[in-house]
Amino acid sequence: MASNEPALQGIPTTEWAPSAEWIASDGAEEWNPTEESVRPVRGRHRVVKQRGGLARSSTVLGVGVIAAVGAGGIATAQDKPAVSISLPDTITDNLPDAESLPGVGSLISDDGSDEQGTDSAAGAPLTAMSLATTTDTAEPVGTQQGTAGEALRARILQQAEQQQAKVEAETRAAAEKTAAENAAAEAKKQQSEAEAKAAEVQREAEEAAEAARLAKLAASYSLPTSSYTLTSTFGEAGSMWSSGHHTGLDFAAPTGTPAKAVHGGTVKSAGWSGAYGYRVVLELEDGSEVWYCHLSSMTVGAGQEVGTGDTIGRVGATGNVTGPHLHLEVHTPSGEGVDPAAWLRDKGLTV
Repeated sequence: MASNEPALQGIPTTEWAPSAEWIASDGAEEWNPTEESVRPVRGRHRVVKQRGGLARSSTVLGVGVIAAVGAGGIATAQDKPAVSISLPDTITDNLPDAESLPGVGSLISDDGSDEQGTDSAAGAPLTAMSLATTTDTAEPVGTQQGTAGEALRARILQQAEQQQAKVEAETRAAAEKTAAENAAAEAKKQQSEAEAKAAEVQREAEEAAEAARLAKLAASYSLPTSSYTLTSTFGEAGSMWSSGHHTGLDFAAPTGTPAKAVHGGTVKSAGWSGAYGYRVVLELEDGSEVWYCHLSSMTVGAGQEVGTGDTIGRVGATGNVTGPHLHLEVHTPSGEGVDPAAWLRDKGLTV
């Protein structure tokens, strides 16, 4: 290479002269570099074809590309057709290392481990290297939109699940409440039925107990006479009675009909008693008194003990009467007169 050419700034140069052996190696034409052939031409280099399509000016072209890269220039060969360049071993051995070139060494990894990054940098234009470096770490817009869409979809699904769970919980609570109300109503109905049945059973038991009591009383009590007819009742008003009303119950029967003790007791008195005629007073165990009046005769005396159904006298018409009958009065232990018919019915007797 001629020494009068200005050296590329910052790039060491090595003087090279082709030998006769190299010139005659492939039978190529002899080529002597001149100022015209060596001086770089803007946008292209003079290339003299060798046999096999190899360019003899590959050294000059390679140095120009390296100089452009080292100066931070932009290679604008993208719109040019690709040129196949090959360098003999004798030339490549004398070329400087790429790491020693300004601006180039920093682009090459020291350990060469990032093969993928080197390949992508080599395959891309230099103008896109800085953009690729800054945008490789950024997430694509489509991916960002997809991520936001997935997050929104997940949130909507979560809200839908929460609402569905709330609806199910409310439905379940309403069903449980309805079931509880139905169960309570059924239990109340059953309780009412049970109470009614218990009340019925209790009423039946009470009636049975009352019937048993009356039967027992009926066994211990007796009607005062037989073959009778009721002519006057208790409380009946009339001028025939000095008090203005009837104080007992009249059993009309023929004279001489036996008058019997309604219950066992003690004869308190027996004798004449004015308007009552012949009268027998029978005192019972509870202090009550039963008066037998208008008797035609008396068969017991005072202080005598009698039993239920014993004859204590006979029906007559003594005293203030209109015909033969037994006038029966009942007095409580306090001396108050009560209705003999009701008292007899309370003892289980039918008048």
